[in-house]
Order: sequence, then C-alpha cells, then structure tokens
Amino acid sequence: MAVRSIAGTRKVVATIKTERRKRIAESKYLYVMLSLPILYFILFKYGPMFGLLIGFQDYNFVKGVFHSEWVGLRHFREFLSDPYFWRLVKNTVLLNVYMLLFYFPTPIILALILNEVKLKWFKKLSQTVSYLPHFLSTVVICGMVVNFFSNDGLVNRVLIEFGIEPKPFLMLADWFRTIYITSDIWQGVGWGSIIYLAALSSIDPQQYEAARMDGANRWEQIRHVTLPGIAPVVTIMFLLTLGNMMSIGYEKILLLYTGPTYETADVISTFAYRRGLLGNDFSYATAVELFQAVISLCLITAANQVSRKVSETSLW
Repeated sequence: MAVRSIAGTRKVVATIKTERRKRIAESKYLYVMLSLPILYFILFKYGPMFGLLIGFQDYNFVKGVFHSEWVGLRHFREFLSDPYFWRLVKNTVLLNVYMLLFYFPTPIILALILNEVKLKWFKKLSQTVSYLPHFLSTVVICGMVVNFFSNDGLVNRVLIEFGIEPKPFLMLADWFRTIYITSDIWQGVGWGSIIYLAALSSIDPQQYEAARMDGANRWEQIRHVTLPGIAPVVTIMFLLTLGNMMSIGYEKILLLYTGPTYETADVISTFAYRRGLLGNDFSYATAVELFQAVISLCLITAANQVSRKVSETSLW
C-alpha cells in the first residue's frame, strides 16, 4: 500500500510539473514581456540601492565604497542641524501640499467632464489636446514658461493691455509656487485623466439606468454612481501621491528657479543636487536623499494603514 501511495504521489507531482511547463510554454511571450520591466527595476531601482552605503561613509572616489571611512550617522546629523534644513522641508512640504490640493483633483474633474460629453468627435479632440503637453520634455515646458512670464512675455503683454503694470514673475519668490503648480497642471492633467476614464468605463451602465428610474438627475448620478465607482482608483492614486510627498521632482525647479526665488523654490532634492553633483559631496547628498526616502516611506505606510481601516482599499 505504501509503495502504491508513493507511486501515486509521484505521478501527481509529475502531472503538475507537466501542466506547469505547458502553461509556461503557452505564455512564453508574456513572460518575455514581463522580464523587461523586471530587468528595468533590478538595474535602475534596486541595483543603485547599493550606493546608499556611501551616505554612512566619508566617501572617497579613489578608495571606493568598500574602503572609504565609515562615519555612521554623521551626515544625517549635519543635515538636521543645517541652517537651511527647515526652509528646505517647508518648501518641499508646501509644494507637495499645494500639488495635492490643486493638481490631484484636476484629472478627476477632467475625466468626469469628458465622461459627460456626448459628441464623440469633440470628446476625442478634447482628449488629444489635453494629452499633448505630456509628450513635451520638461526643458521645452520650462522654456515656454520662461517665455510666457518674462518681462516682455505673453502674460505681461496681456496685463499691459488691461492697464496693469507688468511684473517680473520669475524673479518674485511669492509667484514661484503658483507658476510651478499651474505649469504642472497644464502638462499633466490630460495624461492623468486616462486612468480615471478607464475606471469610469468599467462602471456598469445598468447602475445609471437604475438611478434614472429612481428619478436621479445628472448631478445625483455622478454623486451616487460615478464617484463611488471610481473611489477605489482615487484612493490608490491618493496613496501613491502621498508616498511622493517628500520627493518632488527637481528638474523643473532647477530650470525655473533663480537667486531671488530660492526662498520658496529651494527644496530637498535641489539642495542634494547642489551638494552632491556641484559640490562633489556625494556622501552628504546621499544621506539627504535617503532621509527624504525614509520620510516618504513612513508617510505612505501610515496612509495605507489608515486607508485599510477606513475603507477596503489599500496598496497592500
């Protein structure tokens, strides 16, 4: 009996292995496609994490990572006691909070508006026009912003036509955040609405029919059918946005900020860029970026826990 049992078990295992090989062979092209993003993350995301070690060292390019002097948390303490620390944190948080308040809802609003458009040709045209700025490089976008807001740019010419005195917008610290967020909205609102349009298309049309039979108007249908239908997607996107609260992209800031706007434009990423690449202080810059990443990780973890308790939607 024992011999028969072992033989039967081996036969079952062999059958399972054969079926597994068959499924893999049938889906080999999917696995090839999947290998590309996996390879990307290994090479450009996980691989560079080895370099975080230099944040705890007095890194010397000649000695390398393995032979540079270990200094522990010295660079972190120096950053926390840096006279610019609180200004950097304040600017980073404020820019991200304003992005959360003004940028995050705009793709949702655009998707809701496009979803209500009945003329197909107008809907497609509106989508195409709103997508186009996304495909422009950051350098081109910043060049357009500089031209628009320069002393003799389009914005000041319009102000002059209305009898308003022109302003050097790019030299005014109080205007930097407004210009930055407005340009980001213009560049990304169309592309960001795609995921919400996809979520809207997955809502069962019968729910709208049932709402209409109950006497619901268009606003009530949006409130009671559309918004609850895309709520899980909105929650996930909100959590991902919170995870980037401390790591706002520095490329556009580098291209837009000037000496007079440092007061409101200088963020943690631009500070690390100047110290690391321009000042050749790689260890200090790595420590600053690691500090920023740890804070972002704490934020997204806390937000995920809150979301899991409040709703059924979470990242993990």
